Amino acid sequence: MKAATDDILKILRLRQVQDRIGLSRSTIYDRMNPSSPRFDSTFPRPVKLGASAIGWFDSAITEWLMARR
Repeated sequence: MKAATDDILKILRLRQVQDRIGLSRSTIYDRMNPSSPRFDSTFPRPVKLGASAIGWFDSAITEWLMARR
């Protein structure tokens, strides 16, 4: 049985986020860019994983999707 904290702490990489929400890489970055006409202030912020790696908490993506229903 999986612990509830496993879902909260699970990190999704860009490809996994793309598959999960059905948006392209460029659209995801546009959602995070305040200068873009497609900016979405409610879109989850990524977390830095390394020098050039980012990811998103699975729980944050789930909450964002649920809010959009």
